[in-house]
Amino acid sequence: MNPGPVQAGPDPRRWKALAVTLVVGFMILLDVTIVAVALPSMQRGLAASPAEVQWVVSGYALTFALSLVLAGRLGDAIGRRRIFLTALGAFVLCSMAAGAAPTVELLVAARLAQGVAAGCLAPQNSALIQQLFTGAERGRAFGFFGATVGISSAVGPVTGGLILALASGDEGWRWIFFVNVPIGVGALVLAARLLPGGRGARRGSLDLVGVTALGGGVLLVMLPLVQADSGGVHRLWWMFPAGAALLAIFALWERRVARRGGEPLLDPRLFSETHGFAAGAALAAVYFVGFSGVWLVFALFFQDGLGFSPLVSGLCVTPFAIGSAGAAVVAGRLVERLGRLLTVLGLAGVMVGLSAAALLLGFAVPPVAVWAAVPALLVGGIGSGFVISPNVTMTLKEVPVRMAGAAGGALQTGQRLGGAVGTAALPGLYYLVLASSGGDITDAVAVALGAAVAAVAVALAIAVAEWRRDGRAVAARPLPPEVTHGHTHARHG
Repeated sequence: MNPGPVQAGPDPRRWKALAVTLVVGFMILLDVTIVAVALPSMQRGLAASPAEVQWVVSGYALTFALSLVLAGRLGDAIGRRRIFLTALGAFVLCSMAAGAAPTVELLVAARLAQGVAAGCLAPQNSALIQQLFTGAERGRAFGFFGATVGISSAVGPVTGGLILALASGDEGWRWIFFVNVPIGVGALVLAARLLPGGRGARRGSLDLVGVTALGGGVLLVMLPLVQADSGGVHRLWWMFPAGAALLAIFALWERRVARRGGEPLLDPRLFSETHGFAAGAALAAVYFVGFSGVWLVFALFFQDGLGFSPLVSGLCVTPFAIGSAGAAVVAGRLVERLGRLLTVLGLAGVMVGLSAAALLLGFAVPPVAVWAAVPALLVGGIGSGFVISPNVTMTLKEVPVRMAGAAGGALQTGQRLGGAVGTAALPGLYYLVLASSGGDITDAVAVALGAAVAAVAVALAIAVAEWRRDGRAVAARPLPPEVTHGHTHARHG
């Protein structure tokens, strides 16, 4: 096994390299949500059906999730810098193609390819942090990474609304894609100068059976969810058990490959022997059910229910983004000291904030409720900032650097799957309550946000269990010899 390049000390350009990768990370995650507000103008401009333009959003999310683990494994094997630069170049070209697409079919094709490029970029971000930083610096770096995830998810609607406000007309949606081009080109030039080179940490044959089983399983689970708006969950329900079966086959196959000394796509020892990884991955997947789903619920409530513009609707949830960004940076400095307790406190804060928002929006007069919900969303955002980046740090903390890409890809695949469930289930619940209550938007938003709180409560239970487990492990750990000797000497003295 090739141990990979050995560095004598920390890379002096590591913080500049991190800044470049975070800009790219922000751009690819923003593209998950920024496009949603432009769907009506795309539909008009391209004379497309609602189902066709929905694929502009769902197709990107689908191929993004499908690419993550394989791309992480390739980064580990042939070099993260190489994968990052290639994928970034492809992302820029796909953004140009999407912005210039003359038909909806070509736009969807460009978005599918753009999702693959984004999925190849995402795991390199967390893996490069593992590679470039150690100790407390790694916690700070993941704090900035968590802030990027939180802000990009929250500000997508307001950014899309702002672009549409500046570029009016049925062709204004094209600038949502064109804006990626100068940012991506600038990041590509800087990344080529700043990212560390070197060959991959390990090489070996690609686990084609694992690639097929995992890809097929994720595809079958996600496809009904990304087509939920057009009845995909009801029509394609059979894909869920089929996908679960393929994922079970994938898990058994990976154990077999590892047991025989091969190179699995996703080493099962990450889950069985790497402390904190399994619990952190499960926590992330469940948390993103609520975290990702609430943005569509808020958009439906503010735009369809209250008649706000996309820009004003986005501004209404800005307190959550501000709280999340500030808390995530602070969390990067606290995670080494507080550990899993930080995610416990953060999840409790998210529950408090979303519960208060659900009560206010559900029972107060709508115009007053919007203003009254601002402090609640701020509290929820602060809590979220204490969840995402500390969880990434604690989940990947003991992952060997040689497996950092695959581990980061697996973690983000769980997040994308959770996000797909949330973005299908919570708006679906909103519409269900809306229909059964005779069009009462306050009941609909309260119930949908309540479901998000329930998902966060499950994540909190996982975090508490892991925190207590960590506490028991520390209590059972023997004291250092000098400490026990000191106590004995004190007693004899």
